[in-house]
Amino acid sequence: MAKPNAKKGKKPYLKALLFGIVSLVLYVLVFTNEQFVRETWAKGGVYAVLPLATVFVFSFIHGNFADGLMYLFGLTAKKK
Repeated sequence: MAKPNAKKGKKPYLKALLFGIVSLVLYVLVFTNEQFVRETWAKGGVYAVLPLATVFVFSFIHGNFADGLMYLFGLTAKKK
């Protein structure tokens, strides 16, 4: 269950901005180094951890960005 913000009325502008910038930087890094990523991530063996770690990092960063953005737009879960 998600925790509500400690200070009511304070919107997470900084959180959305920070995670948005980090998300953008990660996407740019992956796409500008596409050949290295394809070659290294496809080696197998110990390198099989790299795609999994990448997915978890992207999921965490992008998820936090999306959460902050949706909160800024006023889209939150209903409270029972």
